Amino acid sequence: SKAFEIALGLGGIMSFWLGIAQIAQDSGLVSTLAKYSAPLLSKLFPDIPKSHAALGTISMNICANMLGIGNAATPIGIKAMEQLETLNPYPGIATNAMCTLLAINTSSVQLIPSTALGLLAAAGSTNPSIIISTSLIATSASTIVAVILAIIFSKLYPVTKEHI
Repeated sequence: SKAFEIALGLGGIMSFWLGIAQIAQDSGLVSTLAKYSAPLLSKLFPDIPKSHAALGTISMNICANMLGIGNAATPIGIKAMEQLETLNPYPGIATNAMCTLLAINTSSVQLIPSTALGLLAAAGSTNPSIIISTSLIATSASTIVAVILAIIFSKLYPVTKEHI
């Protein structure tokens, strides 16, 4: 019965944040975030043309992860990878942009760790939001390290025809 209570609590939190994400997308907030994040994304993903749809999709994916709704971010991330594959000179082999996106997704800066908040609330915590600041610090540090390592590895091990 405890597992059901926790699952029910998580379902409520996930439904709430998925609704917020849908409202953000319908209202144009996601498009606005994509527009404002374009300068940073073009530096993180220099191989992607500035007008390519992948940059907007990557922005939406990162925003969904930042809101802590990984379940909503997953299909967006898959779509971003499909779009990146259209730019791939060596289909089937991950490009630097793909590896960077994967590193960012794996480390995932979370402004609102909704899954953890849901678990704590479902378990009866009196102050589940206490973890927000420490989660933000930890996920920011892990994302910075992931991006730096992705850049270093892309320079140390460039993909060439010899790798195919």
